[in-house]
Amino acid sequence: MDLSIIIVSWNVKDKLRRNLQALEQSRGDFTREIFVIDNNSTDGSATLVRQEFPAVKLIANDKNLGFAAANNQAIKSATGNFLLLLNPDMQVEPDTLSKMLTWAKANPQATVSGCKLIDESGKIIKQVRRFPKFFDQLMVTLKVPHLLPQVLNKYLAVNFNYEQTAKVDSIRGSFFMINRVSWQKISQQDMPLLDERYFVWFEEVDFCRQVDKLGGEVWYTPTARCLDYVGQSFKQVKLKSRQEYVSDSMLKYFKKWGQKWEYWVLKICWSVIKTFVRQ
Repeated sequence: MDLSIIIVSWNVKDKLRRNLQALEQSRGDFTREIFVIDNNSTDGSATLVRQEFPAVKLIANDKNLGFAAANNQAIKSATGNFLLLLNPDMQVEPDTLSKMLTWAKANPQATVSGCKLIDESGKIIKQVRRFPKFFDQLMVTLKVPHLLPQVLNKYLAVNFNYEQTAKVDSIRGSFFMINRVSWQKISQQDMPLLDERYFVWFEEVDFCRQVDKLGGEVWYTPTARCLDYVGQSFKQVKLKSRQEYVSDSMLKYFKKWGQKWEYWVLKICWSVIKTFVRQ
């Protein structure tokens, strides 16, 4: 099997339908399988997949397991040489998959690769990020970028050229292609599983960080492109809950990768911010 496409979905039935329809129209000489992991949606998403896309391998969870754990459910069953973690609110072009597979096969140094992402107006979505550092995440925690957005310029790689192929620190998890053989070589592990300590947020940068630590590489290429509707599931979550997810994942990331003092400073700052917001 050339490609295993893995889609974790939560309450975005219409976008999921468009996603699967676009995948059906993909062209190219390659074999593929598609998994949809439904995280206990209440909008009939699982029924949609069963009735309209019977060839798709559906995993219907009875509770929301989060992004990392749900992806891992399919990764454990996937047989593809390449694994594509694809958000449900994505829409590939007919040649997106064939172009990315051709590029990835020709570039085995790329353990993880991503393509050009565009929004509904055709504008490039700036997805490349540097690995999170204490200063930029402290600025995020304290909401400083709302007044001084330039404090995140380095973290957001604002000068990155999205028309050129390049090795990067991390890419957006909405179109996240993993080379299984490359992963096995650097990790000595069969399955490229995500860290399930993260419910949502930071899991893809954590995986990129792990790849980098093991001597692998993450690459961006404009060879192919894909439409990204950007966070349709996450937008349904209330602002307070979103903040909880972000803070929880940020702290877990720094507990794993940062200095002990960095973790504690961020934890204290988050506690103060949350207390202030509640008042």
